[in-house]
Amino acid sequence: MVEWITTDGLTDYDEAVAFMEARADAIHKGEADECIWLVEHPPLYTAGTSAKIEDLTEPDRFPVYTSKRGGQYTYHGPGQRVAYVMLDVGKRGHDVRRFVQDLERWVIATLEQFNIKGEIREGRVGVWVQRDDKPLTITGAPAEDKIAAIGIRLRKWVSFHGLSINVEPDLSHFDGIVPCGITEHGVTSLVDLGLPVQMADVDIALRNTFESSVTPRK
Repeated sequence: MVEWITTDGLTDYDEAVAFMEARADAIHKGEADECIWLVEHPPLYTAGTSAKIEDLTEPDRFPVYTSKRGGQYTYHGPGQRVAYVMLDVGKRGHDVRRFVQDLERWVIATLEQFNIKGEIREGRVGVWVQRDDKPLTITGAPAEDKIAAIGIRLRKWVSFHGLSINVEPDLSHFDGIVPCGITEHGVTSLVDLGLPVQMADVDIALRNTFESSVTPRK
């Protein structure tokens, strides 16, 4: 059984990490159910375990938190739905790569609820959308923007951290970093793509697509 928690307002990042660590430990001990926690944060940057300091281009713009999740620099802020996943990866096959692929599939299925085609790109973390409304890149390829980020950590085969989907954040806030180390592509959101989507709509879509995307395996 997975408990779903939705927190209104803006959640302090350190408090979120403390909650996730405690819940992951309780799940490992069999003292708590698995949990999906939906939050928004005040504007901040986080540095994953692969972050390069040169990718933090405006270090004084927002608070910067060192995170033990995988990945590089990312932004969190109002208008972005963060879904923290405290799940037993052990009962999902003891396969971290496949678990991350499940999360990617979950994001893509969620975007499909709004007729948005999300895609995975080799060598690029997260979920991307092709922008046929933008000029071709310098290589002649279609422009692509990132709409969702994924970064997790495991402790005793229980995951925490998770994913974020851009619903209607201030996209200029991403300018202070090189998001996930990618310089040749941009960042977008559901609203930026022209969809009048609200956070509650995304929450419903996440719930509707979770079971078919992130399922236990024997």
